[in-house]
Amino acid sequence: MIYKKRPGQVSYGEPVGIILLDSEAPYIPGDVANATTYDFPVRFQRISGLTVEKMMNHDTSLLEAVLRAGEVLKKEGVRAITSDCGFMALYQQTLAEKLDLPVFLSSLLQIPFIKQLTPKDSKIGIITANKSSLTREILALCDADISERIVIEGLEKSPHFSSAFLKEEGTLDTVKVEEEVVEAAVKLQKDYPNMKSVLLECSVLPPYASAVQKATGLPVFDFVTMIRYVHSAVVREKSSGHM
Repeated sequence: MIYKKRPGQVSYGEPVGIILLDSEAPYIPGDVANATTYDFPVRFQRISGLTVEKMMNHDTSLLEAVLRAGEVLKKEGVRAITSDCGFMALYQQTLAEKLDLPVFLSSLLQIPFIKQLTPKDSKIGIITANKSSLTREILALCDADISERIVIEGLEKSPHFSSAFLKEEGTLDTVKVEEEVVEAAVKLQKDYPNMKSVLLECSVLPPYASAVQKATGLPVFDFVTMIRYVHSAVVREKSSGHM
């Protein structure tokens, strides 16, 4: 086997690049921003000034900075680029067009796929960091503006979630946050008995996916299901086994 260097690249073997918000919180295993979440290497790139508040307010003033971060990740050899905020849907189209490699910045990109898995009269539940910020415009950027199918519950008024991730006060009580996330999912299921799937929009929610599934009995999608799926497409391995 003969290998050749890539100009400017000083490390190898990181197939997925992850653009991070300029945010500080305890990012636990299962979180998009924790490298131990994955059974493959990932590469992180934080955008200075790209705060949670700006994302909630749909601020696109840092578009060029996000694009540059994508270009850096591409130069460092990643095969696909994602992010740690579902509201980075704001940048999806630009980066997908400019970077010439798979870009999947928002967990909401899974909605069209989920739509095909469930009956036409069923609901798709979304649990989001902030319900008022998850507008039809954001959904439309992911081809997910199917208002007749989508029902949404936000965590902005959940005290423990808000403290850790919206106010960034520095402490995370995982037991309490899990209770809040499960409560949101159960409320959606009670309000919409024909809900057949759940999507956890926010990148900090995958650690609680198992508890949500146990409480609802439903398929649960999140950022990590999407990242693993795309990784499996960009890093194909030979089959092995026996007959």
